[in-house]
Amino acid sequence: MSHYLVQQIRATPNIEVRTGTEVVGGGWLEHLVLRNRADGGEETAAAQALFLMIGARPRTDWLPATVERDPAGFVMTGADLSAGALRRFDRTALYLETSLPGVFAIGDVRHGSVKRVAAAVGAGSIAVQQVHSLLTADVDARREAAVPVPRGAGEAVAQPAGGGSPA
Repeated sequence: MSHYLVQQIRATPNIEVRTGTEVVGGGWLEHLVLRNRADGGEETAAAQALFLMIGARPRTDWLPATVERDPAGFVMTGADLSAGALRRFDRTALYLETSLPGVFAIGDVRHGSVKRVAAAVGAGSIAVQQVHSLLTADVDARREAAVPVPRGAGEAVAQPAGGGSPA
């Protein structure tokens, strides 16, 4: 969360910040049942509004070591990848592409992301466009390399660049 926002929240007397607490029940936002994760104690608290912040920690320990992360655990992508990671590519890494070519990261888990829902949604649209671009480039590269195209029982014909008829 942004420093200025933390300061504004701390200065607002009718906002209570609770960390290490789970919402485990409630009504139509008239009240919440809260559990303290440290001691397991539960309490019911009157509530008219709830702001829930998630994503402050990347929780990327489950990813393989080949997915490059910064010291805080956020996933590196695109131009932020190390020189070693970029050597895995036979092309320029795309903006949202991780150190594993063809694998993308969006949202709060990505190093340098804005950490806002709207930004994550926008990044999701960009990722879809990048996947389409990558797939199209792959198909075009195969076509230009005249990869054999199966033609029947054991027969194959080289498909020439440009999609013309074989000679």
